[in-house]
Amino acid sequence: MILIFGGTTEGRAVAETLDSAGQPFYYSTRGEMQQVECKHGIRLSGGRDAVQIVAFCREHEIRLIVDAAHPFAEQLHRNIAEAAGELGVPVIRYERVYPPRDPALVWCETYEEAIAWLQEHHIGNLLALSGVQTIPRLQVYWEKHPCWFRVLDRPESVQLALKYGFPQERLVFFSGEGYEEELLEQLQPDAILTKESGSSGYFEAKVAAAACRHIPVVVVKRPPLPDGFYVVTGQNGFRHWVERLLPGFFPLRSGYTTGSCACAAAKAALLTLLTGERYGQCRIALPDGEEVELPVYHTEIGEKAVTCTVLKDAGDDPDVTHGREIRATVSLCDEPGIYFQGGEGVGTVTLPGLGLAVGEPAINPVPRKMMTAETEKILANQGLNNGVIICISVPGGEELAQKTFNPKLGIVGGISIIGTSGVVRPFSSEAFVATIRKEIQVARALGCTHIVINSGAKSEKVLKWRFPDLPPQAFVHYGNYIGETLKIAQEEGIARITMGIMIGKAVKLAEGNVDTHSRTVVMNREFIAALARQTVCPPKTVERIFQMTLARELWALFPPEHPFFILLVQKCEEVCRTFLCECQLDIILITEDPFYR
Repeated sequence: MILIFGGTTEGRAVAETLDSAGQPFYYSTRGEMQQVECKHGIRLSGGRDAVQIVAFCREHEIRLIVDAAHPFAEQLHRNIAEAAGELGVPVIRYERVYPPRDPALVWCETYEEAIAWLQEHHIGNLLALSGVQTIPRLQVYWEKHPCWFRVLDRPESVQLALKYGFPQERLVFFSGEGYEEELLEQLQPDAILTKESGSSGYFEAKVAAAACRHIPVVVVKRPPLPDGFYVVTGQNGFRHWVERLLPGFFPLRSGYTTGSCACAAAKAALLTLLTGERYGQCRIALPDGEEVELPVYHTEIGEKAVTCTVLKDAGDDPDVTHGREIRATVSLCDEPGIYFQGGEGVGTVTLPGLGLAVGEPAINPVPRKMMTAETEKILANQGLNNGVIICISVPGGEELAQKTFNPKLGIVGGISIIGTSGVVRPFSSEAFVATIRKEIQVARALGCTHIVINSGAKSEKVLKWRFPDLPPQAFVHYGNYIGETLKIAQEEGIARITMGIMIGKAVKLAEGNVDTHSRTVVMNREFIAALARQTVCPPKTVERIFQMTLARELWALFPPEHPFFILLVQKCEEVCRTFLCECQLDIILITEDPFYR
């Protein structure tokens, strides 16, 4: 069981992530005000010291603690660390994202240091945006100087402020992001005092509003976390550590794309090249800004270049590159810029439509952006203007590519370095749908206005026999993602679509299921029987439908020309038409003797 200490935006993200596992967990907040969706979470409220945390964890067999509390909840962080140490239970800290510390701001380690600065600079009218709990910490200042406190607009906040002796007429209320400029116009403060509360604490909005009016901002730094916490800044990194610290909580493990692995290898190699230090872990930013750490498997330092290797961990996704070495060899050059090369096992683009120039290594745009961003940050930090050459290689990649869609896409000599999110979700649709889009884009770039979509190799063989004049790129596998494929074809401006479909997927599609995977939908005998009744089938035939195990048994009940199959295809057309405008659509129900409808 997992115990979360929440009450924050980060706590909501933790609950949302754990809810997707479908298993129970505990979600604890100090009060009862926070609204959070917990389908499987058991809500708790009230403060707990270290002894009480230990007792609760032992009673409820807690095996993992998540600290998603406010960064300034110092005592709670200490209580969690003390309890976890006694129990031998790991702690994941779901941390906020903090912008770099701007030297134009006044950074203070403590409230006492902040008060000293305010007094030294004779600040006579202060707006404190540090929260109601900090009123007693600043009492020495506000008893002698004009001061406003912005608090949450709720009775308990006002009552607490009055309990601390702060005058009610000096309270102003938080009414959402974007209110800062109006408040500054109204109060005309000489300075603002706030906490380093991170992005979810509207820190940047406060600073930006003050900068517009040239008002100094005094910031109390966030306190350091106890040692030993596993720190994450987003849902992907959080799930990653839950999967490893508490195996089995999620039914399937997630992983990282080849693009993320290449980025981590390239960043580690560049850092080693510049510093001489070897790195066992490398932190990179995913496309959405979340930072994650990937282990560096091996580092080889040469005279002018460094090669780092990251082992691809695809989690439980059936990825052909799982466990393979993703290598990056990095060197410097005099010409400014970042240059990508494809080494052993990385394919070369030979057809248009992939978003890469023909002749370029098959390192997709998103991984290139990730590596470029990390490289530029390192160069800026080092004060360098050199160019950087990044060569990505995947030993054995040429053989692996034969198990992928690459040959059809015109990528020869190896695999692609891919990944749009940076994360591999087990058996996710993301990678498959991304491949579908690329296939259709390549077909369009080659001038194909007619594409033939099909579920796999068996149906494609039949369809290629039916359309011998179409190029190989015109045949696209939809797998189970019929709706997504039709949507993409519409977006890409394909004029004519022929869809080949086997009977098992047809009975699911006809009912309105555009994702036909067995984890999503199963054969509905009631629906099939209803179609049979519409085509005036005898009762005995309808009874046999309810005894079927597989949809293919329908071929034994009806001949191919039977009205049942005509109606079935009509229903499929009706569902597919909801994704298409003026595109011509033909559906072929595939049997051993395929026929049109």
